[in-house]
Amino acid sequence: MSNWKTYTLGKLVKSGGGKIHTGPFGSQLHASDYVQSGIPCIMPANMKENRVDLSGISFISEQDAARLSKYLVKGGDIVYSRRGDVTLKALIKDEEEGFFCGTGCLLLRPGSEIDPEFLTYYLSTDSIKHWIVKQAVGATMPNLNTGIFSSIPFTAPTKKEQQKLAAVISSINQKIELNNKINAELEAMAKLIYDYWFVQFDFPDANGKPYKSSGGKMAYNKALKREIPEGWEAVPLDYLVNVITGNVSPKDMDPNTPYIGLEHIPRKTIVLSEWETAKKVNSDKCVFKKYDILFGKIRPYFHKVGITFVNGITSTDTIVLRPKKEEFFGLAIQTVFTDIFIETATQTSTGTKMPRANWTVLKNYKVAIPSSQLLNKYQSIIDGVFSRIESSVYQNKKLSTLRDWLLPLLMNGQVTVKETEEKFRQE
Repeated sequence: MSNWKTYTLGKLVKSGGGKIHTGPFGSQLHASDYVQSGIPCIMPANMKENRVDLSGISFISEQDAARLSKYLVKGGDIVYSRRGDVTLKALIKDEEEGFFCGTGCLLLRPGSEIDPEFLTYYLSTDSIKHWIVKQAVGATMPNLNTGIFSSIPFTAPTKKEQQKLAAVISSINQKIELNNKINAELEAMAKLIYDYWFVQFDFPDANGKPYKSSGGKMAYNKALKREIPEGWEAVPLDYLVNVITGNVSPKDMDPNTPYIGLEHIPRKTIVLSEWETAKKVNSDKCVFKKYDILFGKIRPYFHKVGITFVNGITSTDTIVLRPKKEEFFGLAIQTVFTDIFIETATQTSTGTKMPRANWTVLKNYKVAIPSSQLLNKYQSIIDGVFSRIESSVYQNKKLSTLRDWLLPLLMNGQVTVKETEEKFRQE
């Protein structure tokens, strides 16, 4: 660490021509100024794993963006949450240049003397996050200001060395991101197959041609109020799945038992890849098994649906569904994730302050089901898809553990790039 020096972040940023300033105040950008499409506006809610999460992002008009152009971000900037969870941040990629730094944020432009990726990882170390939280002001809600941010102690080597160290962590993150993209494509493929087979009824017929499009016989079903392939049946959802009930105390569980809450179940995907452990919770939870289906039962969380790849415990705010047979798995998960099922859950939910899904109604939701032979053929395809997804989820878990172990060692100079490369070769 002979070439490592300590600075205040603000001083080094300023000497490199960078800047630190707050995002716009509410008086500059009102709630009524947000539009359906336009310039993406980065808020703390859009910061996930040091990246911008575009799901649910808000927009401002090009006119407002031009009026408040000092808040437009550039590649290499870091946008920080200024209040609440003051450890949230997002490194701006080149393709996100021109996005808007929203209210409740700080904009950090590192300048020419700091590598943006290295700084992002440095700010992600526990010691610096604890320092920031401790310095944040406010009795009810922690707040950051430019003075606190400028005072952050920054110990680092030369920019060239920073880039080498950051590249190690970045290579791991890139592999994780690639796995996530592959999983998204696999999930989309599974959804497409479901749509073809169970919505459009164009599953392969005896000659390998799309059934309905090739003139396959259809019959009107009174329960579903539509035509379905001849020989298919309409069954209630509880023909496919059981609801798992009964709660346990985390105190009676192994503290390393995986715990999945509503916060871990993602939106717009059924790939569930995050969980904590039982030692993090203190109230009764519901037990689930590997390949169970979790469904958020509180409105507006009905769209939160996930497949479990572990045995564990979950929040009592989820419904645990277990397919009664292996061949029911693919049909059950895709049915529960359809817009029409989620809308049914919304319309039939009960309660005023916190409406909940009503299983006594949802269990009778009608599903079109084919012969066992066709259903098994469909499930064999789905098994292959989700086997690959599961493999990527576990690989990402290992990569995340490796990254989190390396991060502080690289950021404080305990491990050099050469040492890291040699360790990788030995493993």
